[in-house]
Amino acid sequence: MIMIVDYGLGNIQAIRSIYEQLNIEAEVAKTVDQLERADKIILPGVGAFDWAMECLGASGMADRLSQLVMAEKRLVLGICVGMQIMGRRSDEGQLDGLAWIDAEVKRFGNMDTDRAMQLPHMGWNTVIPRRTDGLFRDLHAPLYYFLHSYYFKPKNDAHVLATSDYHGLFPSAVYSGNIMGVQFHPEKSHEWGIRLLSNFAEM
Repeated sequence: MIMIVDYGLGNIQAIRSIYEQLNIEAEVAKTVDQLERADKIILPGVGAFDWAMECLGASGMADRLSQLVMAEKRLVLGICVGMQIMGRRSDEGQLDGLAWIDAEVKRFGNMDTDRAMQLPHMGWNTVIPRRTDGLFRDLHAPLYYFLHSYYFKPKNDAHVLATSDYHGLFPSAVYSGNIMGVQFHPEKSHEWGIRLLSNFAEM
């Protein structure tokens, strides 16, 4: 069973609708009891890092979610800010992240180059997988939809699963064992996003 964590942020119903179209069982978890049924977990997110951490904490699911991922090794996919809060900290906020991966969330460029960089990075961009099995099986240089001004930077480069180019390469997908994250929005990315979510279900 895939459980989509609903802590008030993210395109929950869009993700669930894709799985319904694929005839793959997926439900929404708003409580710890619902979360317990998860074989696989999707952690979506939109907005600011601190707000996401506050909302997840207020949901009452944060501690059990970390146990399921870190101790029980349930497969998890973070999306956008849902991926960013898997790191230790962010330039965007003051709160600690979940620290599932040793990483920081960094801001693109600096205040002097924001105009040239047209932040946020918004729209379609190519994703170059380093591995074409698992999450990116049968996906070669796919296009995905992005909307962000911060990017996830793992301490260990081996945790980078895919990169994209926006005034230089940045990690657009990461992994560490059972933990995976994507900076883009598969639920807004047509056939490429559908394929990625299908691949996750089959892992």
